[in-house]
Amino acid sequence: MNLILLGPPGAGKGTQAQMIVERYHIPQISTGDILRAAVKEGTSLGKQAKTFMDRGQLVPDEVVIGIIDERLRASDCNAGFILDGFPRTTPQAEALQAILTKIRKSVDHVINIEVDPEELVRRLTGRRTCNNCGGMFHILFHPPQKEGVCDRCGGTLYQREDDGEETIRTRLKEYQKLTAPLIQYYQNKKLLRPIQGVGGQNQIFEQIIRVLDAKPV
Repeated sequence: MNLILLGPPGAGKGTQAQMIVERYHIPQISTGDILRAAVKEGTSLGKQAKTFMDRGQLVPDEVVIGIIDERLRASDCNAGFILDGFPRTTPQAEALQAILTKIRKSVDHVINIEVDPEELVRRLTGRRTCNNCGGMFHILFHPPQKEGVCDRCGGTLYQREDDGEETIRTRLKEYQKLTAPLIQYYQNKKLLRPIQGVGGQNQIFEQIIRVLDAKPV
């Protein structure tokens, strides 16, 4: 079972990906994770990626695509995989298709977790971080016992700059701009599976299970 997981920041992709891993025993392939692994292992592509990462620049598509190509050939992907964070654009999707054709694999489902933008703003702006231990809280979903104080170490909780409303709205607009054509791309291929990302984690996961366990017509 080969899956792509789409969804805007705050949609809960990471949580759902982990639940898919546990139920279906296929690896989650996160772009960030495999880039860091390639750098740590000192592969040829990892060295190329490091030169951009060290300068705080985005790693070019051709390097990311090369690392994805290497990762999809690993033996633990024989039974399937979940791509999380890739592709992000239509050109990346086309490059992925070329890779999969070459290694004789195909995408079965593109799970798109949909959440209203205002709900995403509410979720993301509510995050608070401890300035001492780095502990994470949420004023609505995981509040500290004492407002503004970390339960673990007593440190002060603060809102990171990238969790501010203006930054969040900019990120969501950028996601929509880049990903809307990608959603259309997979819709045209009849691979898109919309999932409503509201309610509890298990409720959302039940929708995904119904898609993945559906018998072919």
